[in-house]
Amino acid sequence: MKIKFSKMHGLGNDFVVLDGVRQSLALTPDQLRLLGDRHFGVGCDQILLVEKPAQDEVDFRYRIFNADGGEVEQCGNGARCFVRFVHEQGLTDKREIRVETMKGIIGPRLEADGSVTVDMGVPVFEPERIPFVSPSAELVQPLMAGDDEVAITAVSMGNPHAVQLVADVDAAPVERQGPLIERHPRFPQRVNAGFMQVVDRHAIRLRVYERGAGETLACGTGACAAAVAGIRRGLLDSPVRVETRGGELDIAWNGPGTPVLMTGPAVTVFTGEIDL
Repeated sequence: MKIKFSKMHGLGNDFVVLDGVRQSLALTPDQLRLLGDRHFGVGCDQILLVEKPAQDEVDFRYRIFNADGGEVEQCGNGARCFVRFVHEQGLTDKREIRVETMKGIIGPRLEADGSVTVDMGVPVFEPERIPFVSPSAELVQPLMAGDDEVAITAVSMGNPHAVQLVADVDAAPVERQGPLIERHPRFPQRVNAGFMQVVDRHAIRLRVYERGAGETLACGTGACAAAVAGIRRGLLDSPVRVETRGGELDIAWNGPGTPVLMTGPAVTVFTGEIDL
């Protein structure tokens, strides 16, 4: 089976994007893993599938699969690439679209300068909704990562995140603690592990170990989660500039009950066809 694809990235967080509107696609986990394999396939952090919506008054359905073949709820950098893809492919001429995801509706917008702003929805801190197994709703909680006890803030941006504060993000134990936090039994759906360094009231540096992908050069939902965690903890003020290893994102949040807005670039690297 031959399928067409676009290879895209948002700050180095890279994707294989598939048009499921004009071609019928029902890929197996093995086929998804082949697409994501950097040696035998195309190579990416996630595979994004554009489909017709299942709901009225929505423009598209957005599905996200990690390179390990597992489907996940949300991806912020992917959402920006999604908008550029549907425009480049002639699937819409709207500058702002409504997109159905596993966790609800998002509203990405293509800006005049080519960047993309995404309404990422209202962040969730209630443990049972993240989900996070916790006896309390304390904002900062201890978590054992192997022999290390770390202080994390658990938050969902449509997918679960555990954000910890570090003094120096370059020296943070991402490779050692990341896999332990990702599969921690207190996160029954696994979790994205964020390591945040506060630079000033409006700037942070961030590294994220993502579920099913390992450390990526950038993570859009991780940037949102870190910014809102920092604001809730009284460490930051909106807007927040988030520096990742792949580049910078701008995050704005007006507080509890309001949505998070994320702005950043989306780039098409190449298009092609692969025989699965």
